[in-house]
Amino acid sequence: MIPNVSRKRPTIRDVAREAGVSYATVSRVLNGRDWVSPEAVRAVQDAIARTGYTTNQHARSLATGRSGSIAFLLTEPQHLLFEDPNFSVLLRGVAQALSDRELTLILMIASTPEERSRTIAFLNGGHVDGVLLVSPHSGDPLLKQLVQANVPIVACGRVLGLEDLISSVSADDRAGARTATEHLIAASCRRIATVTGPLDTSGGVDRLAGYTDALMAHGLPIDQDLIVHGDWTRESGAAGIRTLLRRAPDVDAVFAASDAMAAATLPVLRDAGRGVPGDVRVVGFDDSGLAATTEPPLSTVRQPLERISEEMVRLLVDVINGRTPLSITVPTGLVLRSSSPA
Repeated sequence: MIPNVSRKRPTIRDVAREAGVSYATVSRVLNGRDWVSPEAVRAVQDAIARTGYTTNQHARSLATGRSGSIAFLLTEPQHLLFEDPNFSVLLRGVAQALSDRELTLILMIASTPEERSRTIAFLNGGHVDGVLLVSPHSGDPLLKQLVQANVPIVACGRVLGLEDLISSVSADDRAGARTATEHLIAASCRRIATVTGPLDTSGGVDRLAGYTDALMAHGLPIDQDLIVHGDWTRESGAAGIRTLLRRAPDVDAVFAASDAMAAATLPVLRDAGRGVPGDVRVVGFDDSGLAATTEPPLSTVRQPLERISEEMVRLLVDVINGRTPLSITVPTGLVLRSSSPA
């Protein structure tokens, strides 16, 4: 007979004995609790490595009432997940931050009534411990349903009208837009137009506010003919610049509230016989991978999406563990390239 040489699966008690700490201390470390000394954390981590202990996720879920899963919930149409470079950068950063915490990512799309209904049913079933909400639009019926589901939420960008109920991590959109517009003013541009983002999002509202802040601070008029509204996409950027050229053929600069919209203005301006930056300077917002590949390369406002994704995960874990919800704003920076050089 071949002897049974299989090893018994290490338990938390084995880890505690190896680390020289209590069972409760190991449990607190595994569950991410704060009231454990750094020395005890290191001892437990070393003991886990020596014993080969791995979490039994099913047992852990039964014991803690948690699933160990987090939803990345995008409220835009599915195709934008692949077309908008910001979403892919956020998703990649979130996936890494969750992996570092041994949490599982679940990708969810909720842009149609059917998708929203399935999303709420899934969340009400207790299948995730929290939600990372991406691209929320005020007025979306999903938002109040999410709040009523009583699941911890952290949004990318403030949720207009629900700031007191939903935690958020945002770039400093207003300051970034003001800096971009002031750069154009410093370059002697005076007919500065903007293609806004959707005004049911905090990014759309705040970037428009930063543009008007800069004009007013420098004594320039707010001309409604120089303001057109987009939805972050290339199509809206191209349509916006065509409208601007009809309304204000003397436009000498454009601040577009996303790189995708800014990139779309370039071929339209070229076809209209307007050189960039000689006749019209163009500045975008995001500093996505797209910005450096256009012709000419785009000047833009960088929002640090890698940091935003990490902060979203960190804040959500805090909220799950009972911390008071709060909002975080991270700084932006101007990146100058050929579409509007220094």
